[in-house]
Amino acid sequence: MKTVVHLLRHGEVHNPTGVLYGRIPGFMLSERGQKQALTVAEHLRDHDIAHVVASPLDRAQQTASPIADSHRLELATDERLIEADNKFEGMKVSVGDGALRSPEHWPKLVNPFRPSWGEPYIEIAHRMLGAVQRARATAEGHEAVCVSHQLPIWTLRRFLEGKRMWHDPRRRECSLASLTSLVFDGEQLVRVVYTEPAGATNPRVTGA
Repeated sequence: MKTVVHLLRHGEVHNPTGVLYGRIPGFMLSERGQKQALTVAEHLRDHDIAHVVASPLDRAQQTASPIADSHRLELATDERLIEADNKFEGMKVSVGDGALRSPEHWPKLVNPFRPSWGEPYIEIAHRMLGAVQRARATAEGHEAVCVSHQLPIWTLRRFLEGKRMWHDPRRRECSLASLTSLVFDGEQLVRVVYTEPAGATNPRVTGA
């Protein structure tokens, strides 16, 4: 029995100060982000969507709503789809700018493989996989949409593909409002398909 779980990254967020907002509440979609959410909803309009679930953060909920509405489904929430925890939350972290210039923050950077500045990659992968498996079971034989965030989606993809989870963030294939679709035959993952209904975006943009 074929089931597809689409991992949807949220749309662009209004973030004029360019901080790493992480799990801070109140960061909403920008006007462009709202259009991206509508674009993805239109892209999925004719799909057999039976379940829509999102991270509890505002930007994910906003991105998921048009999809749930177009399929006349109740929007569910799964805490496991939330953004990764990060010790630089609320700060500017661009290279040569903000927190990274201060020696007091350098100890947070000592281990990029775990990583030392936030939630361990393996923990992100495991909680995301749990959310995906719940969505797959709920939508069995149909399709589900899980709205999450760039790092959790990319970490899970690398985990499922048997790749090391530490990586160069500049090389993430996970644009704003992109779909990383996991195709299951029964409980077995058989294919990963990546699409960008709203177009490509730069993964290096802080707080996008």
